[in-house]
Amino acid sequence: MLAVVLVGELMAVLDASVVDTALPTIQADTGASATGLQWTHAAYALALGIALITGGRLGDLYGRKRTFLLGTGAFTTASLLCTLATGPATLIAARAVQGAGAAVMIPQVLATLHVTFSGSARAKAFGLYGTVMSIGSVAGPVLGGILTQADLFGLGWRSIFLINVPLGIATVLLGHRYMTESHDRQALRLDPLGMVLCALGLLLIAYPLSAGGAHHWPWWTFTAMAAGTGVLVGLVFQQRTKTRKDGSPLMALSLFSGRPFCGGLTAQLVLGLLSGLFFMCWTLFMQQGLGMSPSRAAIGFLLLTLAEIAGAWLATAAVARHQRRAPQAGALLAASALASFHLLATTYGTGLSMTTMALPVLALGLGLGMIGAPLTDLTLGRVDDAHAGSASGLFNTATHLGIALGTVLTGVVFFAHDQTATARGSEVVDAFTATLPYVIVSLLITWALMFFLPRAASRRISRL
Repeated sequence: MLAVVLVGELMAVLDASVVDTALPTIQADTGASATGLQWTHAAYALALGIALITGGRLGDLYGRKRTFLLGTGAFTTASLLCTLATGPATLIAARAVQGAGAAVMIPQVLATLHVTFSGSARAKAFGLYGTVMSIGSVAGPVLGGILTQADLFGLGWRSIFLINVPLGIATVLLGHRYMTESHDRQALRLDPLGMVLCALGLLLIAYPLSAGGAHHWPWWTFTAMAAGTGVLVGLVFQQRTKTRKDGSPLMALSLFSGRPFCGGLTAQLVLGLLSGLFFMCWTLFMQQGLGMSPSRAAIGFLLLTLAEIAGAWLATAAVARHQRRAPQAGALLAASALASFHLLATTYGTGLSMTTMALPVLALGLGLGMIGAPLTDLTLGRVDDAHAGSASGLFNTATHLGIALGTVLTGVVFFAHDQTATARGSEVVDAFTATLPYVIVSLLITWALMFFLPRAASRRISRL
């Protein structure tokens, strides 16, 4: 059972980033526009973020085994559809279904481990869960680069999705045999209207941001964004009504009355946003700007992620003494690293090598790693136990929504300088260097938002 749920978790984590190093190849093969390229990445994160809370409730209400197998089946089917995609539209649609399947699958993993194990066995199971998460975050871009360049059976980038099919089928079959069913008899009801309003509002804002530049910002882009803002305002009123009616809204609005939670949640949203913006632009910069192969670009992602893991370890050791100053120091270190990166890119241009950029990449990873774990602790550690699940769900949702919005914002900052997804050389380098100041400002905003966090970290995060 443990192997089954951890393989499901690994597939979901891998597919959040496996396309990073494959994007230029996907564009060349499918003829995707700049907007299509953005949504190939963003569709997964947006669907995952929107459906994550509902996915957790489905497992509590209808059984975690049943829901896990349903989510895995949908994820596996969508992976096959990604492999068979004939163009950007079908690939984007399949990626959205993948994200929705992952949102149904992921919440059942921790819940199943929690109800199945106890004592030291539970601690070991959670330790393996954390290890799988770390491996997935490191392996995603690296695996995507290696498989894309290997061109197994002439499949090219399609193999990064095809590998999910046998794994997914095995997970469903073994899960059906070895997993036991569990429910939460006191689970909150579903809020389908809240989820629809959230999805509609975000789409009405996100799509014009990604496509507006390519169409020279016609009137409909501003109308759609205004309508999306209105829908999100309506969502707030609907959530208040839902709270009074049956106490099971999509979001527990009472959480937003606390400054630490609001500040930390907003900081996490901005952190996800700058991550989505930077990583997509970086992979295009390395491959289309500097002419690196997918596997060579994967080395950059590997260096950054290993440094990020080291930064998380360092910050975890330092936060007890330095509290919020630890993640704030990480934000300043990451901003300084990006400033150095900007200087190197403008100095060397298309001649910048992986060796030359290694030091700022390692510093960037170290800084980002110093933000993640302490930010989670300081934001969620003092949340009341009755709202711990809702707070954790909102925090994870903010991460994925931030990544999705950051990815579509490449249409405003990166592709505003590089109007097509097929540009090469100095045009891409110029677009990347023009994007970096926006990422640096986002890191400084994250640093400022962390002043809302409590001065001392709580140990209660270990129970979320």
